[in-house]
Amino acid sequence: MSNSPKANFLKNIDDRTQLAGSNRLELLLFTLTGGQQFGINVFKVKEVLNTPEITEISRTHESMIGMIDQRGQTIPILDLSVAIDRPPAKDINRSNTIITEFNESIQGFVVESVDRIIHLAWEEILPPPSAAGSGHHLTAVTKVDGHLVQILDVEQILAEIITPPEYSGDHGRAPQRSDHKAHRILLVDDSAIARKQATSTLDRLGIEYIEAVNGREALNLLESWASSGELVRNPLAMVISDIEMPELDGYTLTRKIREHPALHQLYILLHTSLSGMFNEQMGTKVGANRLIPKWHPEELAQAVLDRIAEIS
Repeated sequence: MSNSPKANFLKNIDDRTQLAGSNRLELLLFTLTGGQQFGINVFKVKEVLNTPEITEISRTHESMIGMIDQRGQTIPILDLSVAIDRPPAKDINRSNTIITEFNESIQGFVVESVDRIIHLAWEEILPPPSAAGSGHHLTAVTKVDGHLVQILDVEQILAEIITPPEYSGDHGRAPQRSDHKAHRILLVDDSAIARKQATSTLDRLGIEYIEAVNGREALNLLESWASSGELVRNPLAMVISDIEMPELDGYTLTRKIREHPALHQLYILLHTSLSGMFNEQMGTKVGANRLIPKWHPEELAQAVLDRIAEIS
């Protein structure tokens, strides 16, 4: 970690784990070309740097600037403005680079400048407006000091540059329940591209699923099914949930399920792009049964089949 003032942006793991299950997050604010302010979850940020010397490489994508050697580790560097279809950074030498870790990969994003970290409740983080359509790079929006801040879907941005793997189908189809019905899963994720990869895997396994786009919607569904007796008549094999979601995050969803008298025994798999031991610790803290990384469809398929084997 740099000794610059920006190093103070990142707190230690013990402090950050206190956010688990509290439905709060830390958001790193930064600006891109044109002065618009954006945000990224601090959990995905490893380091903030004054952009170092970049070694140019053959571009596999127009946003790929090159690479840097950071303490013996080679890290690809992308111009985040270009990645979201904006003009390139004006002055690389005066820019900042946000080193991120998610999807079990490390990459750096060049931004015009880094502002500060703020603390927010997930209730203050809202889905992007429907008028934005499907071609945007946003996962959510919020207001800070009266101004709109766009929270970028860096998973989608990276997926547009590096095509995510698809499930090969080698595991075959999952066995049906004893009543000859397909097993059911509740899939919770605000990212359309992440849901698409997960549902493709579940389709290949022959498993039925219901989709929810955030933790609040998922909890409302579960509570309604519990009160109506639907979960008794047609039980869920498991809940597969993202962690970072507007309105109600996956950690808080897990905690609320564990506190609910009719839901507490549900099997919960946290399916996340967040890397690192502290995320596993937080998953355990709130009562998740298992945590696996996103963009690993073979691992997701095996985790689902392992659970079905337990209840068959």
